[in-house]
Amino acid sequence: MIKRFLFAGIVCLSVAACTKEEKSKTSEADAFIDSLINEMTLEEKIGQMTLYTSGWDVTGPTLNENYKEELKAGRVGALFNAHTVAYNTDLQKIAVEETRLGIPLLFGYDVIHGHRTIFPIPLAEACTWNMEIIKETARLSAKEAAASGLNWTFNPMVDISRDPRWGRVAEGSGEDPYLGSLIARARVQGYQGDDLSDPFTLMACVKHFAAYGAAQAGRDYHTVDMSDRVLRETYLPPYKAAIDAGVATVMTSFNEVDGVPASGNKYLLTEILRDEWGFDGFVVTDYTSINEMVPHGVVANEKEAAELAVNAGVDMDMQGSVFNDHLQKLVEEGKVEEKRIDEAVRKILEMKWRLGLFEDPYHYLDEAREKEVLFSKELMDHSLAVAKESIVLLKNDPVNSKKLLPVSKEVKSIALIGPLGDNQQDLLGTWHASGDAGKVVTVLQGLKNEFPDAKITYAQGAGFSGDDRKGFAEAVETARKADLVIMALGENYQQSGEAASRSEIGLPGVQQELLQAVHKTGKPVVALVMAGRPLTIEWIDESIPAVVNTWHLGTMAGQAIAEVLSGKYNPSGKLTMTFPRNVGQIPIFYNMKNTGRPFQAENKYTSKYIDVPNEPLYPFGYGLSYTTFTYNGLKLSKTEVTGNDSLEVEVTVENTGEYAGEEVVQLYIQDLVGSVTRPVKELKGFKKISLKPGESQVVKFTINPDDLKFYTRDMSFKAEPGDFMVTVGPNAAEGDTIKFSLK
Repeated sequence: MIKRFLFAGIVCLSVAACTKEEKSKTSEADAFIDSLINEMTLEEKIGQMTLYTSGWDVTGPTLNENYKEELKAGRVGALFNAHTVAYNTDLQKIAVEETRLGIPLLFGYDVIHGHRTIFPIPLAEACTWNMEIIKETARLSAKEAAASGLNWTFNPMVDISRDPRWGRVAEGSGEDPYLGSLIARARVQGYQGDDLSDPFTLMACVKHFAAYGAAQAGRDYHTVDMSDRVLRETYLPPYKAAIDAGVATVMTSFNEVDGVPASGNKYLLTEILRDEWGFDGFVVTDYTSINEMVPHGVVANEKEAAELAVNAGVDMDMQGSVFNDHLQKLVEEGKVEEKRIDEAVRKILEMKWRLGLFEDPYHYLDEAREKEVLFSKELMDHSLAVAKESIVLLKNDPVNSKKLLPVSKEVKSIALIGPLGDNQQDLLGTWHASGDAGKVVTVLQGLKNEFPDAKITYAQGAGFSGDDRKGFAEAVETARKADLVIMALGENYQQSGEAASRSEIGLPGVQQELLQAVHKTGKPVVALVMAGRPLTIEWIDESIPAVVNTWHLGTMAGQAIAEVLSGKYNPSGKLTMTFPRNVGQIPIFYNMKNTGRPFQAENKYTSKYIDVPNEPLYPFGYGLSYTTFTYNGLKLSKTEVTGNDSLEVEVTVENTGEYAGEEVVQLYIQDLVGSVTRPVKELKGFKKISLKPGESQVVKFTINPDDLKFYTRDMSFKAEPGDFMVTVGPNAAEGDTIKFSLK
């Protein structure tokens, strides 16, 4: 029996880069893991490849007795949906003290945007365009989750998506592979830190590999079909960025790619992930996705599914029990080689070593630390800061020659109306893990905190579904008695996220009718749009003078919103996903391609609709401020470059308004002629700057040779000589343009 745990040092990902001490630790880890694998039975090896969920009851977590027996038999390597130090300590004791080999468990959980303290949904946080604050969110999420006995998060979700009908856009970073790649890297670095044995870190798990965000018709779990070129140029880069950042684990996706479900797709899991990219962690499936290959129709039964999955490169089976049920027989029949099993187990054990679990299985289990960290001031302060920076101002037109925002100190009475006005649960958003709704600051409470001298009244008015209009009369009367109306409208937390695809993405229920009824009073209205996806809000844009997209912002949502409305914080968020005018425009995204008949307003026989403009309601990169910024003097360091040259780009940005503010200066490139057609624009750089009124700054970018590369006609990844356009501006639809040539 192997009950002794050796010192768990850092396992170097590259032996060449290791110090002498690190090489010694790596050799020690290899020797230990070799000896452990040699001691294990085939059944115990397969057990390490099995991940089960813990059960829950109404008073807290309880472990299903069947899983407990499986655990005692050494047939479980990891558990998820189990947390709190006390609960996980009991489970770890079973693994360490009651199994033959005493191999410690991994404890995983969906820590998507916080654990107990909840931060903005990832799509909202992406709108900060601030990699440092995104990395800090991941670090603090890891700190709180690890203090609760966890050591593994199923995040970041890096799926690029151009279809807001898909509810899981809330979990990602939007439509752009360049920005998505930077955010993927920041989140991995934040979760994992520099040393996984630090008890305030988590193993990260990049998901869903691959191309899950391209589900047809925006319907969750649906088919994905695309060329290898589109897969590699648009959908794979964020996963690759996570791999390059050292992510410990990868999760397969539910969808198929090129006719083969991802959990059985050797092209994805071995040829690209292992052979091309050199991924050295382990691959876990999504929930029962091996089992689901049977209804996909690529295998006849779960035994065949197990064979396909493990030979494709899956190392751990989440929840489906397919490996436990069938792998041993498949090895005996010669359909799966035992060395493939050993390879998978080695990857899993290496991660347990790196986490420090062989040195101390209770490394993450400290009740005093748990009590100290949960809901700490550090976490709550960050929740407020990142929530404010995630808010996007969409419109702020004058009413009687004066803008409604920021709210004037002369406003004596405010009517807050809508189902999200005095609501704690739904402000947490989708996938809010173990967030405590009782700690959420509502919009009503935030307004009271920020406007103590104003009379603030609230009426719900309507719900999130159905056609009940009984609250309309109270809402209208409340509006009539106020100087200013703030409408808190949008989705509840269950109307976006997993299994929450919507074919219509306007305000759900009768909320728009409620808004229209209030609008008819003639009172000035500010609309807060609170959702997990871009909504179709064309009527709001046309009719309401001030529109603020607040998303679902988490624990400190109400305070963040109030501080933006008051002007204490000047909004700086920029959209990372295009807002369509209606669902008929979907999919819609900024970096589309031209056609042979590009849009011409006067020519019917060009690419356009006859009932709606081609342009979105709000483009990628869009977001207003209480101040104004002007762009001048765009210039290049040279107008001709060779293949190895870099190019410097400069533009002067000036704050021409009355408030200090932040601006995300964005750089786009267009390759005018290629051996294959190229997008009309591609984001290749951005900088977030802060300027006082009247202050200006010269913003500089460098265009490197790699920025010009793409998959050419023969699928080589390289740049081609020709002309390029550079655009620098405040969003993907505006800016100054200049040309250069690559010789």
